[in-house]
Amino acid sequence: MKADPLDLVPVRHQVTAQERAARTRHYGAVLWFTGLPGSGKSTLAMALERRLFDREWQVYTLDGDNVRRGLSADLGFSPRDRAENIRRVGEVAALFADAGAICIVAFISPYRADRERARAAAGDRRFFEVYVKSPLATCERRDPKGHYRRARAGEIKDFTGVDAPYEAPERPRPASQTARW
Repeated sequence: MKADPLDLVPVRHQVTAQERAARTRHYGAVLWFTGLPGSGKSTLAMALERRLFDREWQVYTLDGDNVRRGLSADLGFSPRDRAENIRRVGEVAALFADAGAICIVAFISPYRADRERARAAAGDRRFFEVYVKSPLATCERRDPKGHYRRARAGEIKDFTGVDAPYEAPERPRPASQTARW
């Protein structure tokens, strides 16, 4: 049963974004890494997490495989389940950013509309979409989990890049045009 929106009253925090930023020396933000399976999203996200943490920033990475083991363990890979997975992650990432953390998200997130919903969930918090662009042949050659091979053999259905689409960002923004923290 869904909650009645009239029964939900947002609680106002007594700590402002400015106070959180003064303590952490940075504002909260969402860095959303998207790309084909095997493109390097998780590798780059974890390296960035380490680097920001070493600078004493509050940072945490939400990785697709990790979230699928818990928060989204009840979901499959149909377009509807993928949309719900991304909706949940977008909401959680927004909460991290609201708390003043840098939330790095490493998800295939194949549909533009789902990524736009995640951006909308972030509201006025900083949100950066990072397109980890790697040729399909390179992703298949890496194939760290053997998924491409299994999808090509018909063992996995609806696999992004094989028999399910990936919608690349339409207007990726160069890092030089990204707002400063």
